[in-house]
Amino acid sequence: MIDRALAAGDRFVRVALSQYVTNGLSVTLGLVLIMLLVYESAGLAGASSAAVGVLITSLPDVPAPRRRKIMQMLPAPLFGTPMFMLVQLVREEELLLGVVLVAGTFLAVMLMAWGKRGGPLTFSVIFSMLFSMAAPTPPSLEAIAEHGGWFALGAALYLAWGVATTHVLNARFRAQLLAECIHSFAQILRTQARRFAPNADPQALLATMLDQQATFADHLQNTRDVVLESPTTPARTRLAAMLLSLLEARDHQLACDLDLDTLLEHDGSTATLPALQKVLNMTAAQLERLSLNLLLGRSPHTIVPFADLRSTLAGVLPPRAPETRIEPEPLATGAPDAVALLHNMADRIGHINDEAVRMAALARNEATPELAAVRTQWQLFVSPTRWAFAPLLGQLSWRAPTLRYALRATLAVAVGYAVSLHLPWAGHKYWILTTIVVVMRGNLAQTVQRRNQRVAGTLLGCVLVMAVLATHPSARTLFLTVALGMGLAHAFALRRYLLTSIFATLGGLLQAHLLLVGVSPTFAIGERLADTLLGALLAWLFSYVLPAWERNQLPALVRRSMQAQSQHAKLAMALGSPTETSDLPWRLARREAYDSLSALTLATQRSLAEPSQVRPPLAPLEAVQARSYQLLAQLTAVKSMLLLRRAQLNMDVALPALQAASKQIGDELAEASAAKAAKPAAAQPADAPPIAGQPFQPRPDPLLAADLTPWLLRRLTLATAMARELKQAATQAQVKPVEQGARP
Repeated sequence: MIDRALAAGDRFVRVALSQYVTNGLSVTLGLVLIMLLVYESAGLAGASSAAVGVLITSLPDVPAPRRRKIMQMLPAPLFGTPMFMLVQLVREEELLLGVVLVAGTFLAVMLMAWGKRGGPLTFSVIFSMLFSMAAPTPPSLEAIAEHGGWFALGAALYLAWGVATTHVLNARFRAQLLAECIHSFAQILRTQARRFAPNADPQALLATMLDQQATFADHLQNTRDVVLESPTTPARTRLAAMLLSLLEARDHQLACDLDLDTLLEHDGSTATLPALQKVLNMTAAQLERLSLNLLLGRSPHTIVPFADLRSTLAGVLPPRAPETRIEPEPLATGAPDAVALLHNMADRIGHINDEAVRMAALARNEATPELAAVRTQWQLFVSPTRWAFAPLLGQLSWRAPTLRYALRATLAVAVGYAVSLHLPWAGHKYWILTTIVVVMRGNLAQTVQRRNQRVAGTLLGCVLVMAVLATHPSARTLFLTVALGMGLAHAFALRRYLLTSIFATLGGLLQAHLLLVGVSPTFAIGERLADTLLGALLAWLFSYVLPAWERNQLPALVRRSMQAQSQHAKLAMALGSPTETSDLPWRLARREAYDSLSALTLATQRSLAEPSQVRPPLAPLEAVQARSYQLLAQLTAVKSMLLLRRAQLNMDVALPALQAASKQIGDELAEASAAKAAKPAAAQPADAPPIAGQPFQPRPDPLLAADLTPWLLRRLTLATAMARELKQAATQAQVKPVEQGARP
C-alpha cells in the first residue's frame, strides 16, 4: 500500500512538473491577460470575439524550437480569421452555411498531411467556424467586420505571446523534455531487467518492450527538436550531450537481449543473472532520480553522482577458466561457453551504467561535452519546419489515408449539420459538429477511444458548467474559467484525453455561452448531452465510410523500415573503415531505423481495434518488429567493438568480414524492401555460414582477451542470419490479406 502511494505521488509530481502542464499554464496566463485586456477596452462583445482568436491561435502553441516558432503558429490565424468571418456572412442562409462548413472541414482536415504540425491547424480552422456559429447573428456587414477585427486582434496578441513565452521557457522545456525521455528509458530498463528472471514470459515482455520503445521514440523526436537546437551555451550543450549519452545507452540496452535465451537455459548462469538484473534496476532507479532532479530544476552541485556499478558487476561474475583449457571450436558446431557470455552480458550492462554515470556527471558540470558535429550540423537531427507542398501532394491519391480521412470527416459533418437542422434544439447545432470533429480520428482505434472518453468528459464538463453558472459569475470570472479550462485541456491533450474532454467542455461551453447570451446563468445540460451522444454516434458510424485500414498502409511502412535497417547496417559496419572519419551519417541512419520501426509498431497496434476481417497478418508483423530489434542489437554489439575496443581487433581480418557482411545484409534487406506483397520465399536455414570462413574460438572473457576478432566475426554471422530471418518475416508481412485467407 505504501509503495503504491509513493508511486502515485511520484506520477503526480512528474505530471505537475512536466512540459505539458508548464505549456498549459502558459497558455492559460496568455488567455486571461489578453481576454481581460480586450474586455476592458471593448466590452463583453469584443472580448468574446477576441477570445476565439486567442483560442484558435493557442492550439499550435506547444513546446517547440524557438526558430521559426512564429511560422508554426501563424497559419492558424491566417486560415482561421477568414473562416470566422465567412461563417458570419452566411449565418442566415442554411444552404450556404452548410456549403461553407463542408468545404472548410475538408480543407482543414487535409492540413493533417503535415503530420503533427498539421493537426493543431486542422482544429484551429474548424473551431473558428464552429465558434462563429455559436455567436449571435451579426446585424450588418459593419458588425461582421468589427467582430472579425476583434478576432484578428486576439489572434495577433496571442501570436506575440506564444513566440515570447517560447523564448522565455526554452531552457525549462529543454530540461523537461529530456527528463521525460530519461524516465521513459528507465522504464524500458526495468522491463529489460524482468527478462532476466528464469520464469519470465518472453512474448509478453517483448510486447511490453515494443510498446515502450515506440513511446520512447515518440518522446525522443520532440526532445531532439528542442534540445539539439543551437547547442551553443554551456547549459544547452550539457543537455544535448546528456541526450546523446541516452541514445548510446538505448543501443546498449537493445544488445542486452543478445545471448540471453542461451544463458537462461544454462544452469550455471542462474546464480549470476539475478545480480545482473539488480544492476539494471539500480541503473533505472538512478536515471529516475536524475529525471526528477531535472524536473525540479535543481542546481548541478545538488545532483547526487551516480554509483559506478562496474565493480559490482565484476564481483558477481564467475571466475574465468584457465586459458589452457580453451579449445578452438567452429561456430557452426559450437558456441562460446556460458562464462564468456556472462562476462559479455555484464559488459553491455556496464556500458549502460557508464552512460548513466556520464549523464549524471554532465548534469553536475563534471564532464566535458563532446558535440563538435552536433554544434555545426544540429539541423540534420531535428524535424523540418518549412511548410512545403510535398506532404500535401503526397496525400492526393485515392488510397492516401489523409484524403480518405478528410472525405469521411466531411461527410460526417454534412450529415450532422443536416440532422441538426431538424432537431428541436437546433440553436446549438455547433455542438454536434464539434463532437464529430474531435471524436473522429484518422483511424478506428483512436475514434473508439475518444468516443467513450468524449461522452464521459462532456457529462462531467456540463456538470462543472452548471456549477460555475449557478454562482452568477462576473464576466471576468468567466474569462478566467474559460482560460483555465482551455489551458488545462491544452496541457493534457497528449496525455489524458478524458481530462482534456472535461476541461475543453468547460471552457468551450462557457466560451460559446459568452458569445451567445453573455453572462446569463441559463444552461440546458440535457440538450448538450444529447448533442454529444448524437455527434459521437455519427463520428463512430462514419469511421467505417471510406476507411483507411492499417493493412493498406503497413506494406509501405515495412518497406520503409527495411530500407532504414539496410542503410543503418551499411553505415554501422562502415565505422570500421579507416577512411570513415565521422559517425554523423550512422547517427542519422540510426534515427531513421528507430523512427521507422516505431511507426510500424504503432500502426500494428492500431490495427488491433479494426474488424477482424480486415486486420493484417499479425504474426509476421510481430516477427518483423522482433527481428528488427534483434538486428539492431547485433549491430550495436558490432558498433561497440569498432568504436570502443578497436585496439583489440585484427583489422586485416575484420575489414573484409565487415564488407562481406554489409553486402549480404544489404542484399537480404533490399529484397525485403522490394517485395511489394510478393509471396514469401521458401524457408531457409536460420544460421548463415561464418563470415569469411573464419572459425570461432570462444573466449572466456571478451573484456580482457587480447584479440576480440572472433567475437566480431560471430556477431557479423549472427547479424547476417538475423537479416535473412527479417527478410522472410518482412516478405510475409507484405502478403495481401486475400493470400492469407482473410476476406478482401
